[in-house]
Amino acid sequence: MSGSWRTFFLIAALYDLVLGAAFFALHAPLFEVLGIPLPNNISYIHLTAAFVFVQGLGYWFVYQDPGANRGIVKIGVAYKFAFSALGFYYLAIGQLLHPIFLVFSVLDVLFLIGFVMFLRAVPGVEPPRSA
Repeated sequence: MSGSWRTFFLIAALYDLVLGAAFFALHAPLFEVLGIPLPNNISYIHLTAAFVFVQGLGYWFVYQDPGANRGIVKIGVAYKFAFSALGFYYLAIGQLLHPIFLVFSVLDVLFLIGFVMFLRAVPGVEPPRSA
């Protein structure tokens, strides 16, 4: 397994782990710095941040054993596509909360491209067949 793929998934893992943890624990100061008013209920921020953190955990598993964790990468393709598509959609209709979410969308497109390249380049590990 190429060390460059492991490095790529380490970066993907750290990106989502840090982003998820930061928005979960530091949403108030982050929103203040970004000039975004805090909602009266922060549950959707926590729910989204927790989801991003868990995705990062998944990429950590891929970093540890890329060939055996292709399924996580496939889910990552769907996640990165969904987030970036929604970001571009809300930009197109003029309702993107803040330009930082466009940056996150662009970065997710780059990760998405990398995930697809990985899936095409690295064969999966066949699970053992039961008798």
